Amino acid sequence: MELDWNQIGHFVDQWLKEDVGAGDFSSLASIDTSTQAESKLILKANGVVAGLELAKFVFAQIDEAIIFEPLVQDGTFHESGTILANASGSAHGLLKGERLMLNLLQRLSGVATQTHTIVKLVEGTGLKILDTRKTTPGLRMLEKWAVVMGGGMNHRMGLYDMIMLKDNHLDSAGGISVAVKRTKQFLKEHNLDLKIEVETRNLDEVQQALDAGVDRIMFDNFTPELCRQGVTLVENRCETEASGGISATNIRNYAETGVNFISIGSLTHSVTALDISFKTKLKAQ
Repeated sequence: MELDWNQIGHFVDQWLKEDVGAGDFSSLASIDTSTQAESKLILKANGVVAGLELAKFVFAQIDEAIIFEPLVQDGTFHESGTILANASGSAHGLLKGERLMLNLLQRLSGVATQTHTIVKLVEGTGLKILDTRKTTPGLRMLEKWAVVMGGGMNHRMGLYDMIMLKDNHLDSAGGISVAVKRTKQFLKEHNLDLKIEVETRNLDEVQQALDAGVDRIMFDNFTPELCRQGVTLVENRCETEASGGISATNIRNYAETGVNFISIGSLTHSVTALDISFKTKLKAQ
């Protein structure tokens, strides 16, 4: 997944305005503007790091003279105590960017670490772990990138890059058959090449989705046994995905049913930030 640095630059400008406002008066009041400093970025918990290149970008937006040197790579697992990066330059610039940089790095590393933990639980099954659209507004691209850093895969970025007919769509349209038929006609008329996924609530709806000829069927809030029956019914005629009520405690049971994908909203909506600190001091002469 490629990051759009132009878009990120726009967001960083807005985030810095939110945090700095009229000025970093704490630094302006206490530190001479000519002061040079050096910093260390230190991991305080075991986890997968995601966001070092973003941290470098944040400081470059503040002061191009700041040197930020990552010592590890994004997407790699490290133990508590690891020094992740060194930075040097204007003390004012380093302190101005510290909180924004840490907020982003800690959250994205939390997403990557949580994804890594889930992926390890289904290792060897051939199953792929997907994220969802349950992301923080303004951070979707970065959070979905962090999922990839943790070993997961992106589902869809938004409402525009895949058709997903959920229960509300189906009930509003008058059922699976009519909803899929209208969707295929719409895609043809607008010359759109998008996959169609249908959310199902029972095995009867799975059969309806199969008959309608969709690309992927989601088993929504199925038990592992119902998922297994659904996989048997589908018989490799389309992709299968399980979602709803799946956690670290039962995900292996779902993975062993033979579904192709499991999507988990908690990868992004219920994340504990990874503990990382930024220690700054006067630069040695």
